[in-house]
Amino acid sequence: MHVLGLSSYPVEAAATRFRLAQFVEPLSELGIELDIRPFLNRDQFTNMYAPGRSVQKMLGVVPAAFRRMSLIGSVRNYDLLLVQREAMFFGPAVFEWLYRAVGRMPMVLDLDDATYVRYVSPSYGQLASRLKFFGKTDNLIRSSTVVSCGNRYIADHVESLGTKAVVIPTVVPTDVFRPSEKQNAVPVVGWIGTHSTFPFLKWLFPVLESLAKKHRFQLRIVGAGVNDMSLAGIEVVNLPWALDREVEDFQSIDIGLYPMTLSASASHDWLMGKSGFKGIQYMAVGVPFVMSPIGVTAELGEPGTTHFNATTHEDWYTHLDKLLSDEDLRSRMGKAGRQYSLNKFTVGRQAEILASTLRGAARKP
Repeated sequence: MHVLGLSSYPVEAAATRFRLAQFVEPLSELGIELDIRPFLNRDQFTNMYAPGRSVQKMLGVVPAAFRRMSLIGSVRNYDLLLVQREAMFFGPAVFEWLYRAVGRMPMVLDLDDATYVRYVSPSYGQLASRLKFFGKTDNLIRSSTVVSCGNRYIADHVESLGTKAVVIPTVVPTDVFRPSEKQNAVPVVGWIGTHSTFPFLKWLFPVLESLAKKHRFQLRIVGAGVNDMSLAGIEVVNLPWALDREVEDFQSIDIGLYPMTLSASASHDWLMGKSGFKGIQYMAVGVPFVMSPIGVTAELGEPGTTHFNATTHEDWYTHLDKLLSDEDLRSRMGKAGRQYSLNKFTVGRQAEILASTLRGAARKP
């Protein structure tokens, strides 16, 4: 069976990397060939999130659109269309409709986030919101044979629109994301994210500065998209995100941070759609963490065993203080998280569910 996989972004984007690319090999072993075609290539994706370069960003969309158009002639070679969120990150669902019409094939939609919820980009603001065509996701859901969902909250929305939903959490390869021996002179408290989630970490800065009055620790920040970073009494290591350093960054941390909070760009419904992926990454590498228990993330792991949940600043201070004070506790929670990951979140297990979903939706057995 041949499946055409469409994504807006290349493998440098986590959604493409962990929702599509990592399944190519295991799906092949199960008799399904997945051909992934991103809208943007690596250079265009890098330019898109670099400061300035407005002209380059606009020009980069033109060849990307031509690549999408040139693919129309070969869509009949595929049995099924698999769309990760959307074929193009702006505008209506033109290519999804064209490919299905020309190829006469069913479509499976993959949603790892609640992209049907209106969201204001911290980088591009209201302009991006106008270009996003937020109603597109609901139209794609209705046009799909089945939707693979990152969590039950998204699946409930899909089913409310009359389309079948299958829950497939976003996971990491546990043979790559695995614990490593640390040689940290002082505990490393870490956060790995993007420019869009950095406001969540900023909300936590007062707690971290208060902890620095009692504990010595290093704060490792990766992917914030901010050059200048300083906090009172804290040694801050501020790094850009890099694909070839991704696993190493997670392994280097002694205590992980996973804060989420309401903001101008993150509504309650948008946060409810988050699947807890950062927590899954922390557990895979055996790192204890503190997390905001919002939506389905509250069901992730075993609170008090694999991690701590925290809602208020006081909660965050209490749990981080406990982890910073007790190396044995960090070790126990890290091992428990790793075992939980091996039991619940393996690529092989999710690949089998995805394969079954794709076969069920395909026009051919």
